[in-house]
Amino acid sequence: MTLRMDHVSIVVADLEAAVAFFAELGMELEGRAPIEGRSAERVNGFDDLRAEIAMMRTLDGHGKLELTKFHAPAAISADPDPAPSNTLGIRSIMFEVDDVEDAVARLRPHGAELVGEIARYEDAYLLCYVRGPQGIIVALAEKLR
Repeated sequence: MTLRMDHVSIVVADLEAAVAFFAELGMELEGRAPIEGRSAERVNGFDDLRAEIAMMRTLDGHGKLELTKFHAPAAISADPDPAPSNTLGIRSIMFEVDDVEDAVARLRPHGAELVGEIARYEDAYLLCYVRGPQGIIVALAEKLR
């Protein structure tokens, strides 16, 4: 039986840019650490593994992202760049924000681009998708009151 979901891991080419992007979204850097050694090599299935991770958490403490930069072996891209929203695999990571337009404006200097547009979903939410570091699609939802 699953006890809880701990975190989502994202492999990135530029760890600093990814940390800055998710910090701007309001996540806190919980810590950074090098990942290497025989245990890490066995889990990942690589010899001579060297990586660095940054663990980010939401302000409520329940959601976490592990951002991973592989130094050896180098990360590879298996998807078209940028991948369309119907690409197999993880579709998006959604965050509830207090102001979608403000969040998009703050993320733009970090490379965020709208995938479509900010749209109203019934009388419940303002929603949008932005493409962030390494093409990660981040969904933003503002609950309408």
